[in-house]
Amino acid sequence: MEAIKFIDLFAGIGGLRLGFEEAFKNTGLKTECVMTSEIKPYGLKVLEANFSHDYFVGDITKVKNEAIPDFDFLLGGFPCQPFSAAGNRLGFTDTRGTLFFEIERILGHKKPYGFILENVEGLVKHDLENKKDEIGRTLKTIVEKLEALGYNTTWKVLNSADFALPQARKRIFIVGTLNEKVQLNNFPVKRKKIKSILEKGLPSMKSKFADLLLQHFTLEELHGKSIKDKRGGDDNIHSWDIELKGSITKEQSILLSKLFKERRKKQWCVEIGIDWMDGIPLTLEQIKTFHDSPNLKEILDDLVAKKYLKIEHPKSLVREVTLLGSKTFRQENPKIKAGYNIVSGKLSYEINKILDPNGITPTLVATDMARLVVPNGTGLRRMTLREGLRLFGYPEWFKMPVTDGEGFDLLGNTVAVNVVTAVAERLANVYKETLLTSKLEPVCAL
Repeated sequence: MEAIKFIDLFAGIGGLRLGFEEAFKNTGLKTECVMTSEIKPYGLKVLEANFSHDYFVGDITKVKNEAIPDFDFLLGGFPCQPFSAAGNRLGFTDTRGTLFFEIERILGHKKPYGFILENVEGLVKHDLENKKDEIGRTLKTIVEKLEALGYNTTWKVLNSADFALPQARKRIFIVGTLNEKVQLNNFPVKRKKIKSILEKGLPSMKSKFADLLLQHFTLEELHGKSIKDKRGGDDNIHSWDIELKGSITKEQSILLSKLFKERRKKQWCVEIGIDWMDGIPLTLEQIKTFHDSPNLKEILDDLVAKKYLKIEHPKSLVREVTLLGSKTFRQENPKIKAGYNIVSGKLSYEINKILDPNGITPTLVATDMARLVVPNGTGLRRMTLREGLRLFGYPEWFKMPVTDGEGFDLLGNTVAVNVVTAVAERLANVYKETLLTSKLEPVCAL
């Protein structure tokens, strides 16, 4: 039988392709990729190192319908965009100006048998019309457009942690065929721990930050901890817990922990007459109500000098009306007395999280993958690219001829291959049954 042809759009490093090819192979069906589209330069380097490409295109928006070969399946991990802000602002029934429109355009012109689309979980409730709605207007529009093209469409949010990958990564999969709905329920649950993907015999990292962590905590106490000056409960370590910005007294540590919690209370906003903000700066007088000390101002000012605290005005909620509608934002209000607040930065520290070998990772994103570390004997070390690939289900032969920074950026935006394989196997079985009953060949013959 002739090979089943597919195209891979917004290909990234080929995760959708890998899962699709594996699934169809498992079902006894041969596949051939007839077109790949990807625009990120170092993503292209990875694709070229791992796959053969007879037809490689860059920006899919510049590829005309006539230049696209016939194919049976479309794969696409398309970026999510709000339709209301796209094109000529024609609303949620118009997809022009979004990258989903490219998928819609190609499916409408080529009429392949089916497709697999992947996106972030947030797509489900993107642009909710009413708070109680199950899905937002964006996903509703996508499904309506696909069904209008004649595709029986189903969607499901699936978690990679249920597919033998030690990562909690929820993504929506949208699948369609011309003749039958593909069921995406009741996949068998398989679990693995982080320790199953760790490499052996690698050296521990040498840095002041890592040394400070190990001076203040045992290795076991660090398992699963995040490091940030933001809320995070018992699994969070703050900069003052390890005296990162300079030594502090026990009283200063207690005061910082109190202030960290107190600044979130609504009573302070009510007191000064502004809309509640999560993390309001508190004045010396306000702080005295929960931590009175004869030299409180000196203690606070020392923490400002060491940059654990900063002095700023509370931020009022500003509502602004424009031609495109209204918007709200926070802005410092100099009319309100300034106070003390925690200095926090999302990506302030070289270590973002210490993974627990007996647990799973949170959803890995491009901005923090390079800051993940794992326990390593008596020390800590950074996660390797190979371990990152394993967390997404990439095979051991898969090559990453890029820098660690580029590699982690690509991984943070890729798909979980194991999940794709499971979804594609359902699709392959439906397609195989259709071929058997219709006695037709692939490539737009159905």
